[in-house]
Amino acid sequence: MKIVTKKESFTNPLYLESGRILEPYKLVYETYGEMNEARDNAVLITHALSGSHHAAGRYEGDRKAGWWDGLIGDGKAIDTKRFFVICVNVIGSCYGSTGPMSRMYPSQERYRLKFPVITVKDMVKAQRILLDRLGIDRLHAIVGGSMGGMQALRFAIEYPNFAKHTIAMAATHATRPWAIAFNKVVQEAIVKDPKFKNGNYDPDDFKEEGFTGLAVGRMAGHISYLSPESMDRKFGRSYVETDGLFELFGKFQVERYLEYNGYGFSKWFDPLSYLYITKAINIFDVSRGYDTLDEALGRIRSDLHLISFKRDMLFMPEEMKEIEIVMKAQGQGGLVSYYEVDSDYGHDAFLVELDKFSDYVAHVIDR
Repeated sequence: MKIVTKKESFTNPLYLESGRILEPYKLVYETYGEMNEARDNAVLITHALSGSHHAAGRYEGDRKAGWWDGLIGDGKAIDTKRFFVICVNVIGSCYGSTGPMSRMYPSQERYRLKFPVITVKDMVKAQRILLDRLGIDRLHAIVGGSMGGMQALRFAIEYPNFAKHTIAMAATHATRPWAIAFNKVVQEAIVKDPKFKNGNYDPDDFKEEGFTGLAVGRMAGHISYLSPESMDRKFGRSYVETDGLFELFGKFQVERYLEYNGYGFSKWFDPLSYLYITKAINIFDVSRGYDTLDEALGRIRSDLHLISFKRDMLFMPEEMKEIEIVMKAQGQGGLVSYYEVDSDYGHDAFLVELDKFSDYVAHVIDR
C-alpha cells in the first residue's frame, strides 16, 4: 500500500462559524492507494478527537500502525487497491495542521488562547477546500467514527451531493450533557494545573513526565470510552502483583491501566488542542444554523449509513437511531440505513472490534 504524507498551505481566509477568520492556515493529510483516471474512487476518512491523518499503514521504523489500519489497506474493507483514501488532520489539532500552538502570521508568536474557537463545521469546511484544491469534486464515500462521525454527518448536510455514501459511526446529531460532563472534567484538570500557566507553557515541558492535568482528565475521559462489561473482562479485580493489598497507593490493574494511558497520552498530545477540540465536540449540533433537526437532515441527498454500538456509554445508540427516525418520518427512508453492532466493549468498539462491522462497511462502499 502506497502511503503519502503532505501539507497544504492556504492564504485565503477561512471564515469560521463564530464569525472569526483563520488566515493563513495549513492542513496535513495522508493518502493511500491511487486515484483512478475517472477521479471517482476517492474515500475520505475523518478522525476522532485524538486521532490524526495517519489512519493506516506504518511509517518506517514504527511498531504501531495507523489508528484504523485494520479497516484500511490492500484487500481490507476499505480496499486501497481499488480506492484512493485520504485522511486529513483537522484544524485545531496538534499533528501539523494549524492549531493553538501554531505561529500567528506575520509574527512568530503562538496563538495559544488567542486561537479562535473552531467547530466541526469549520473542520469540514477546511477539508472541503483542500479536496477542491486536490481536484476532487466528488467522493465515493466518507467514513468516520466518534468526532469523525460528526464530521461525516456535517459533510452530508453542508455538501449534499459531494459524496455518494456517508458512513457515520459511534456519533450523535448533538452532543448531550453526559458527554459534555466528561469533557468538563478534562478541561478543569488542564486549566487548574499550575503547569498550564494560562496557556503559556513550553510545549517541550511535558515530553518526559507528561502533563498531570491532561493525564488525570484523560483517565476520566477514558472511562467513558469503555463499558462496565469490557472493564470486567479486561481487568476483573486483578491487583498489581508487586503492590501490597494494604498499601495505601497499591493499585488494581484497572488503576495502573488508566495511569499508563493517561500519562502516556499527555506526553504527546497538546493540552490546548485538547481544550479546543473538546469545545468543538461539546457545541456540536447539526441543527445549528437551521430551524430544526428535520430541516438540517432534510438537506441530505447521499446515502447515509448510521452505525452504533450497543454498549456505547458516550454516544448512545438511541442518539443515532433518532437520525434515522427523523429522516424516515420526512420521506427520506430510501437514503438512510441504521445498523446497531452487538458489542459490550463501549465507545471505542469502533476502533477495536472491527471484525463486527468491517463487512458492513465493505458492502456499503462496494455498491
